[in-house]
Amino acid sequence: LLYTIKFELSTMSKRRNEDPPASASNKKLKLSAPGSLDHMTLPEELEGKVDFKPGFKTADGRPWSVKIVSWNVNGIRAVSKSKKFHYVKYEDPDILCLQETKCAEEDFPDECKLLGYHKYYNSAAKKGYSSTALFSKTKPLSVAYDIGIPEHDNEGRVITAEYTNYYVVNVYVPNSGRGLVRLSYRRQWNADFVRYCSTLNTLKPVIVAGDLNVAHTEIDLANPKSNVKNSGFTPEEREDFATWLGSGFTDSFRHFYPDKTGAYTFWTYMGNARGRNVGWRIDYFLVSERLVKDVAASEIRELVKGSDHCPIMLLVAEPKEG
Repeated sequence: LLYTIKFELSTMSKRRNEDPPASASNKKLKLSAPGSLDHMTLPEELEGKVDFKPGFKTADGRPWSVKIVSWNVNGIRAVSKSKKFHYVKYEDPDILCLQETKCAEEDFPDECKLLGYHKYYNSAAKKGYSSTALFSKTKPLSVAYDIGIPEHDNEGRVITAEYTNYYVVNVYVPNSGRGLVRLSYRRQWNADFVRYCSTLNTLKPVIVAGDLNVAHTEIDLANPKSNVKNSGFTPEEREDFATWLGSGFTDSFRHFYPDKTGAYTFWTYMGNARGRNVGWRIDYFLVSERLVKDVAASEIRELVKGSDHCPIMLLVAEPKEG
């Protein structure tokens, strides 16, 4: 199977247009202006509890220069109504990767179309389903949508942005479904997507950001024994994930916290799971092995609410000269 990767921004598709960043003049628009951050207040539960400008450095002492945040919002309109999206103003990421927005570009809430960012959307053919968005303060060198395989490319699951030093691949991996009805499809997706990422990795380093819908090891979920036959923790899905890591990628969170338990990014809405911290770690930053030296931190923003997932954050330094 040959993969032809084309990095070009489509100006013909409504779901893939780019909004230019704010100019000096339009930053002074009234509060109701689309994307205005002026009215956004920090959610009460975060006050004094989150360091939005952490002093992490790489192993060799370099400060981070780029902050990437990934968040499965489980419906961007619902997060907007809850006012929990206000958190983004204070996090102030350089790159924001959103999954499961369940929203076409034309229906995206105005306040979530952040000023000062280049914005890219990939919407599912089915209205209100799946879908992803990527916002970037720096305009990428190129942007690509999907992975070039028709059977995978109608659910709005992938946006790839190319930067000088790496690619950022925003992805929402398919769930195997209740009763594992999509497990065979999921495994084909896994193989094709890993091949796609591996192809990119031959060109320059890759950062994969998103909801990968798998808990890799037993410490990545609260109840491993009772979930072996459930979507997200089947032997097949975990084997595929291990194969991915074996192809030249590193789980950045486990790089810094190899044995940490109770660190989750998803909690079902049922049974007060979040309050009891009965969760799963299924959201990741996977980075090319040769890029690990430039990563200063990989953190979970578990206090941020608004979705059944919380955001995750990656801090990346400029490459070492020479």
